[in-house]
Amino acid sequence: MVSVPELSLVVLVGVSGSGKSTFAAKHFKRTQIISSDFCRGLVSDDENDQSSTPAAFDLLHHIVGVRLSRGLFTVVDATNVQYQARKSLIELARQHDVLADAVVLDVPEEVAIARNESRPDRDFGAGVVIRQRKDLRRSLGKINRDGFRKVHVLRGLDEIENAQVTYEKAWSDLRHLHGPFDIIGDVHGCRAELESLLAELGWQGTHHPEGRTAVFVGDLVDRGPDTPGVLRIVMDMVEAGTAICVAGNHEQKLVRAMNGRKVRVAHGLQESLDQLAASDPEFVERARTFMDGLLSHYVLDDGKLVVAHAGLKEAYHMRASGRVRAFALYGDTTGETDEYGLPVRYPWAEEYRGRAMVVYGHTPTVKPEWVNNTICLDTGVVFGGELTAMRYPSRELVSVPAEQVWYASVKPLGGGHTRDPGQLDINDVQGTRYVETRFGPRVKVFDTNAAAALEVMSRFAVDPRWLVYLPPTMAPPETSKLDGYLEHPAQAFEEFAAAGVTEVVCEEKHMGSRAVAVLARTPEAAAARFGVTDGSAGEIFTRTGRRFFDDTAPLVERLRAAVAPLWDELGADWVVLDCELLPWSAKAGELIKSQYASVGAAARTALPMATSVLETAAGRGLDVSGLLDRTRRREDNAARFREAYARYCWPVDGLEGVRLAPFQILACGDGQSGRNTALEPHAWHLSALGRLDSELITPTRHVFVSLDSDDSRATATAWWESLTAAGGEGMVVKPAVYTPGRVQPGVKVRGREYLRIIYGPDYTETLEVLRRRFLGKKRSLALREHALGLEALSRLADGEAMWRVHEPVFAVLAMETEPVDPRL
Repeated sequence: MVSVPELSLVVLVGVSGSGKSTFAAKHFKRTQIISSDFCRGLVSDDENDQSSTPAAFDLLHHIVGVRLSRGLFTVVDATNVQYQARKSLIELARQHDVLADAVVLDVPEEVAIARNESRPDRDFGAGVVIRQRKDLRRSLGKINRDGFRKVHVLRGLDEIENAQVTYEKAWSDLRHLHGPFDIIGDVHGCRAELESLLAELGWQGTHHPEGRTAVFVGDLVDRGPDTPGVLRIVMDMVEAGTAICVAGNHEQKLVRAMNGRKVRVAHGLQESLDQLAASDPEFVERARTFMDGLLSHYVLDDGKLVVAHAGLKEAYHMRASGRVRAFALYGDTTGETDEYGLPVRYPWAEEYRGRAMVVYGHTPTVKPEWVNNTICLDTGVVFGGELTAMRYPSRELVSVPAEQVWYASVKPLGGGHTRDPGQLDINDVQGTRYVETRFGPRVKVFDTNAAAALEVMSRFAVDPRWLVYLPPTMAPPETSKLDGYLEHPAQAFEEFAAAGVTEVVCEEKHMGSRAVAVLARTPEAAAARFGVTDGSAGEIFTRTGRRFFDDTAPLVERLRAAVAPLWDELGADWVVLDCELLPWSAKAGELIKSQYASVGAAARTALPMATSVLETAAGRGLDVSGLLDRTRRREDNAARFREAYARYCWPVDGLEGVRLAPFQILACGDGQSGRNTALEPHAWHLSALGRLDSELITPTRHVFVSLDSDDSRATATAWWESLTAAGGEGMVVKPAVYTPGRVQPGVKVRGREYLRIIYGPDYTETLEVLRRRFLGKKRSLALREHALGLEALSRLADGEAMWRVHEPVFAVLAMETEPVDPRL
């Protein structure tokens, strides 16, 4: 049995002809195997060109390094019978903080020679194998000292053939544990305070009635009055399976002292040694064994949570090396000391951009503060501060005060960070970058798009603290082949049915301007979640993050009053709504005057005159019938064009006449925690919003359609025809419930007459040309922007730092700068 770590570098060792490539192909994925022969072929077009070997190994090391940096299991298929070859690979693994295993294939010399002779591409003689065999023999006696975690030696053909490869999870990999967790900061021997905190958290002995798990961030010992008491509580909980604990630097030093190693007795170590000396020897040995076995960090909850004593930057998550352990125990120090003689620590948290929440202790602070997606729970209980825990995933902080100052602090409690985590930093968004989402593949944002988005944000956008969501673009359905139609519900229904969707909702498409409303119940609630401290309690902005009016405050206040029933219904202090602002002319007045009204006025003036002239010519016997028919059609088209856009314009005086049509509750919450309600079924949204009773609110008419029923489809199609015949824009077809995968979140099906606004009065004359329009880029953009929007809402609901929320929102804005046919 060959057991290797899930994330590691596996080095195959064996002479040419020992079967390394066959072994690798049998046990590993093709993409995991990097062979010297393959690299030799890449740099010379000949896998047997020995003169290209140095270049080939340069390439091999580069590829292996890239894979390891990305956290990919990698196998090196080369002879590796010489120490120097293995040493370079071990060093590469260490550089990327992964473990390395060796698998030695030891076959009889004559077997390897015979195999090489049977291969026409191997023209070297037996001498090469004999020389490699001697190198291997010399290596076998000392390969265990090379630096491999484990050396697996397979001797003989049968052992190689019957070998099985299994994978070991990293000891720090507890991703299968989902909590809920109570994460407890540095205790430092303060047993009474620990007991008080556990009681406050609802613990009853070693168990919690809600099945919660305690997670200790280390530094259980030293300085405080009862290190043995703290150890006994934590060890009992760990042994009961209701707690886990990571190593702190104080445990590491105490164990070294207990093991007889020479250490400097300082920083409260003497107190622990004295207290343990007075304890039962059996307990002392149990405590020593417990502390000696503590790991540097744990990764929990599908990788969403990392706990390490001094924190852990993203590059070290799930890695294993002395460097990783040192960082987890001590943090990243600059090598300097401050005026108190303590190490100056590099502020790694200010540069942290990881998706996982990192919870740690080590550096005492007065109050826990979120720095990006990290939080320090050491609130200096032993120095007279507090003992603090965080309930995960709710992020609720629970603290109890110290009973007294147990140990005088050399340095006053304080700390903090220089960056306000609520603000968007230019370094978060500039340049080409990737945004990870849990709702689809990661999204690449090119530097040119980012630069254009920065221009928009810096010049036109609302206060970015309100900018928590931007809606995605929406694609039309596949082009209809029905006579006279460019878009029709039939194609939308077929598309969703083919994707496995069984029910859709058809929502009236309001002809207005897409609007996002971010509202708080009170200015205090706005300050608590969004960091806005100017007394405002909300904002309404366009789909590109701009204000609709110079002063949106009056509209915000009216909307807050209109949605007041939602506060209690949702149990929320803040809410984010997806809406349409009506009428279209309220925002697009200048556009209508300059582009639509001018066309309509010119057509109304010129075409009747042209028709009259052609009718006169026809009366005189001239053959102008074709031109006359076309001109009459154009005159009728122009009239239809004017009627189409005029339906969406009505007088607006200030806010009088302005309406909002909310159709989705995107997110809501109480304080820092919340819900990504965009994932709720559409029936829930429409029902909740349909109960709002205000002159400001325009309801969204809708029908649900069972795609398995032809009658249901026909009823919805007839409804669409009646909407569009009455001047409506059309409808949006959406899966009734959130559907993951490459399924469009919504498809807009626009009416025949409305499309004159989009494609021009005479578009019906060129339908065959328009039917060749390309939808692929628009559809791809819609999927990417939808995933980014859901990610932003989830980060907002999870209480993450606002820069984390802004990251996907900014990416949506950047996506909007991609060149796509604006008529789609």
